[in-house]
Amino acid sequence: MEIWINPRCGKCRAALGALNDAGVEYTVRRYLEEPPTAAELAKVLERLGLEPWDITRIDEQAAKDLEMKDWPREAGERDRWIAAMAEHPILIQRPIITADDGHAIVARTPDALKSVLP
Repeated sequence: MEIWINPRCGKCRAALGALNDAGVEYTVRRYLEEPPTAAELAKVLERLGLEPWDITRIDEQAAKDLEMKDWPREAGERDRWIAAMAEHPILIQRPIITADDGHAIVARTPDALKSVLP
């Protein structure tokens, strides 16, 4: 299991605490320091069953600078969104957990987090 975190994020710290409490083995990826590639993001999105705009932090300054609120949310624009997140990883919603069984979640709620705990 891998968890993508920003250590300054309270939801990320809560998710790490829950994983530790459950005794789950995992690796941490500080995605701001080790940004995912566009290909990695595409794979994670596939595992999540989401589109890039579903996990974009649209209120971040980078999104405002790029005027992402006005970007079309359609299949033809998918690569544009993914490229922006790869270039500006602060735009990626967090924490993201990819489980060994192929399951992936955005662990922002207790229920979502429970879905990857034993």
